[in-house]
Amino acid sequence: MPRKVDTNQSEIVAALREVGATVCDIHEVAGGCPDLLVGFRGVNHLLEVKAPGSERRMTRLEVEWIENWRGPVAVVSTVEQALDMIGAGWKPEHRDMYIAMEKERAG
Repeated sequence: MPRKVDTNQSEIVAALREVGATVCDIHEVAGGCPDLLVGFRGVNHLLEVKAPGSERRMTRLEVEWIENWRGPVAVVSTVEQALDMIGAGWKPEHRDMYIAMEKERAG
């Protein structure tokens, strides 16, 4: 049975890509695996996306997966949280600057 995708996930993915991150949707891996694998500035990040204000809590499998993973996993609900977690520190008023910085880095 396919896992449910939180309604805010597409917005978060779009914002991550906008600042130059690569994003792989891995929520279908199952077994509690986080929703997104994100690469940014040479570092990989695992993000579990939860809808803000929702009653949807971490499943038992998600909790077990995170507890057994030997690396960081961030649980995010907003674009701002996701960007902060990958080190983008994004602010709406700085959008053009971040895009220009990432283009410059890419050469």
